[in-house]
Amino acid sequence: MDLNLEGKTALVCGSTQGIGKAAAIELAAMGASVVLMARNEAQLKLVMQELACNSNQKHHFLVADFTQPQQVSDVVTTYLSSGNPIHILVNNTGGPPGGPITNATSDAFESAFRQHLLCNHLLMQATVESMKTAKYGRIINVISTSVKQPLKGLGVSNTIRAAVANWSKTLSIELGTFGITVNNVLPGATGTNRLTTLLDTKSKQSGKTYDDLVQEMLHEIPAGRFALPEEVGSAIAFLASPAAGYINGINLPVDGGRTGSL
Repeated sequence: MDLNLEGKTALVCGSTQGIGKAAAIELAAMGASVVLMARNEAQLKLVMQELACNSNQKHHFLVADFTQPQQVSDVVTTYLSSGNPIHILVNNTGGPPGGPITNATSDAFESAFRQHLLCNHLLMQATVESMKTAKYGRIINVISTSVKQPLKGLGVSNTIRAAVANWSKTLSIELGTFGITVNNVLPGATGTNRLTTLLDTKSKQSGKTYDDLVQEMLHEIPAGRFALPEEVGSAIAFLASPAAGYINGINLPVDGGRTGSL
């Protein structure tokens, strides 16, 4: 199985923590040069120190705020203008706050749309020509199992994730002929800061204890545990590899069997 990514460069968004960081570490271990991207420069520098690095790898980081899509696009365009190619794009950023859809404001929808779909789209537009030139491209979007089965209490997220999934499927059809695949990784409950935040919020709203909510969630997962960020990172890295070259336009749940649909 060809998992070798030497000579490839991967841009990994939201890579200072959680799933993004785990994916960046795995991609570097497979030989890719990694460009980290997030808004916290100090944390980016710390993650850089954790990346495997041989004589053929050149890691970089870019600072941008995903609440500002044009800034994200400009930063990457400037990086590419120096002759630096991108072969792998991992679109990943923090999910919208929880809450019922009936209480969601228009600002919440617009903010989530900018951070997720618009940023993804602008990053694709910035990097796709270098993928076409290389005749090798992987666009991997980290979204949610909610595109298969909406999750309670995540009204805005359910809506925006579905939009990203359909954007991705459309893109996979248009780009497949260029040797570029476009796929979505759908994490289930994963041991990240986002899961902690969502459970804290739900505890305050429901009156249930944090531990009780954890047990309720674990009861729904056949694997009986939360995912490790590294397990989701491994799925992302596989889809980025030459071995996954004929996998295109799919939604890949990494959820321990929780999602109740095929």
